[in-house]
Amino acid sequence: MNSYSINTVCSAIQAQRIGNSDGVVQWLLTDSRSLSFPETSLFFAIKTERNDGARYIPELYRRGVRNFVVSELPEGVVYADANYLVVDSPLVALQRLSEQHRRHYDVPVVAITGSNGKTIVKEWIYQLLSPDYAVTRSPRSYNSQIGVPLSVWQMGEETQIGLFEAGISKPGEMEALERIVHPSIGVLTNIGQAHQENFSNLSEKCSEKLRLFKNVNILVANTDVQPLASQIKEKGLEDRLFRWSTQDKSAQVYVVSSVKAEHQTVINYIYRGVGYSFTLPLTDDASIENALSALTTCLALGLVPDVLNPRLEKLQPVAMRLEVKEGVNRCIVISDPSGNDLKSLDIALDFAHRRQSQSHCRRLTLILSDVLQNGVPPETLYADAAKVCEQRGVDYVIGVGEIISRYRHLFPEGIQCYPNTKALVDDGVLDKLHDELILLKGASPFRFDRLSRRLELRVHETTLQVNLTALVDNLNYYRSFLKQSTKMVCMVKASAYGAGAIEVSRTLQDHGVDYLAVAVADEGVELRRAGITANIMIMNPEMSAFQDLFDYKLEPEVYNFRLLDALSKAAEKQSVSNFPIHIKLDTGMHRLGFHPEEDIDELILRLKSQNNLIPRSVFSHFVGTDGDDFNDFTTWQFERFDKASSKLCSAYSHPILRHICNTAGIERFPQYQMNMVRLGIGLYGVNPYTNKIIHNVSTLQSTILQLRDVPAADTVGYSRRGVLNRDSRIAAVPIGYADGLNRRLGRGKGYCLVNGHKAPYVGNICMDVCMVDVTDIPCQEGDPVVIFGDDLPVTVLSDLLETIPYEVLTSVSTRVKRVYTQE
Repeated sequence: MNSYSINTVCSAIQAQRIGNSDGVVQWLLTDSRSLSFPETSLFFAIKTERNDGARYIPELYRRGVRNFVVSELPEGVVYADANYLVVDSPLVALQRLSEQHRRHYDVPVVAITGSNGKTIVKEWIYQLLSPDYAVTRSPRSYNSQIGVPLSVWQMGEETQIGLFEAGISKPGEMEALERIVHPSIGVLTNIGQAHQENFSNLSEKCSEKLRLFKNVNILVANTDVQPLASQIKEKGLEDRLFRWSTQDKSAQVYVVSSVKAEHQTVINYIYRGVGYSFTLPLTDDASIENALSALTTCLALGLVPDVLNPRLEKLQPVAMRLEVKEGVNRCIVISDPSGNDLKSLDIALDFAHRRQSQSHCRRLTLILSDVLQNGVPPETLYADAAKVCEQRGVDYVIGVGEIISRYRHLFPEGIQCYPNTKALVDDGVLDKLHDELILLKGASPFRFDRLSRRLELRVHETTLQVNLTALVDNLNYYRSFLKQSTKMVCMVKASAYGAGAIEVSRTLQDHGVDYLAVAVADEGVELRRAGITANIMIMNPEMSAFQDLFDYKLEPEVYNFRLLDALSKAAEKQSVSNFPIHIKLDTGMHRLGFHPEEDIDELILRLKSQNNLIPRSVFSHFVGTDGDDFNDFTTWQFERFDKASSKLCSAYSHPILRHICNTAGIERFPQYQMNMVRLGIGLYGVNPYTNKIIHNVSTLQSTILQLRDVPAADTVGYSRRGVLNRDSRIAAVPIGYADGLNRRLGRGKGYCLVNGHKAPYVGNICMDVCMVDVTDIPCQEGDPVVIFGDDLPVTVLSDLLETIPYEVLTSVSTRVKRVYTQE
């Protein structure tokens, strides 16, 4: 973790410092929504055409940030314990600080630029290098004037190779990025029309991009096309070239051939006079070009073909923004909101044409908006677009926008144009599309997402079905172990263990529970705003959330003197008195809590010396009630808690609730129930002692999206990890690890239920889809698939994963729709 004193930072960015507080900077922050570590964050109040970062200083201060870079002192929000570093431009200061940081590391740094493919090439280089090197790379597509310095800041002592993208949209931007990245190796993917509007021609844009490489030792590029070759020569970079080419045999990497098959491409190349070959698991032209850029870069770094070729064959596709969906009227819909230029149109059409040739769709239809952000004259632009459509086999074009409508004559007869998206929807032509592959290629102002929703087939859903009746049955089961006077806290943190906190809390409130408990104040605020009036306990209160505690009557756990004193001062400032708190004692968990012997006297003294806070309960947490091995320890814990909590209670005249029993303790040690107990996992149906289900509450269910017969010679899924030993019928199910289906269940380790039969997962579980073997199971598309539920308990999955049911339940993504049932 990088760590600089505030004095060092001030000197590096040549700032005037206002404020004398000590400070350490580890995190650079430009977006208040990204704040994680306020104490060591430095916020740059960058001003843009649409926003001013200085507006967020009060909020960030409230959340704990104390170091700010500003262009002027903010009026009315200068805090005595904060540091303000005043500079002419916070953006330039951000870049200067990262530039100084970069100079501390003498390691190979690879910089990548180009019109298309930067992120994919970067990620593929990373995949090829990471088995051998610790690589620091740009997160996502951080390639802008702000993104590049934030990326370079991540370099640390462990970094062996830096790998960064750099993008520009207008002249003059690359100079600053070059100083920040200071690359030793440059990679140019290609030069196309993206962001062309601010350049007079491609040569000017090419010249600007090459400024990134003025000090490199090696420049990786394909110089088969102009104007790149002439610009490289003009810049004096020829002697640093490490080229790949499909035309010039003198290039360091000469590509002899690229032979496409159905799902792969065999690439033959010559390097240092020796012929090599690898099979790329992709077939589109853009992927082939990007793979060759990645290969050549790694060769330039010193890796050898015998190492690289097997890795190239396992390249993982980088998540693209192309979305393929089943559409209405037997259509297939492909949405591509990525770059609005001819190159990205060609890439998308190449993908769509291949998809159409493998499907039942009788024709390829393109819905294309005005092409924005492009410096090419419209007549030339749309003539070239028409040519691309012809080359890629487009049968029918629908144009959306006033510009494309004016140049409709450049397209083949039959093009249909509309001034805007609404006019297209209102015309009803979308309802007439049948058995077609439809590519949606629209600039963001045209809101083609509305077209996607209109065309998408919505018949199958993955849902989490929550049985509220079973929830109440579990509540009553544990209540049966309690005396009538014993109160109960029900845990609804982590969205009620994945079941949905609002609906679960409403049900519990209706059934008279005494307290609800959540982890953080935000969860409590959400419940209050949803109309929950029951007492709510906050188990992990944050100091930045004190105001929410007071405003929404949320009762915090207090576990140390620092929190106690801060909360008391905040309450005093707000004129709040006798605010209820819950005192936690550490009797053996050693997680949070006051020491029951060493702290208890001081705790009582501090509590009694103020009237802002008042203890409502005192509690601790059993460590081992879910097993027989720790029964003696449980007894020792209780005795320790009983002594300390009794001492606290005796200091007050009002009754203070005492509680230590968790779910397992309620059933196994009813003699320790005291005034109150806390019910957690048992509420959701899992008995933590027996690992059995009491009454199942949550059922994660999906459906069969597609069935496919796959011969034994083939494989299923990414990286060809789904090896078949017989001819098989494979079902695709629309649930993946982004929905909470753990990836470790793949490749036959786990199974789901299809029509009541076990169906093992085949191959790697994908982000949004998994594949299961239904060879011996009678089923059809649309049949339900149970991931866990009544007949496949969640405990089976947790046992397979060698974890606990809590993790499986709370992993179900929020994008999975919750459906509540109550008998």
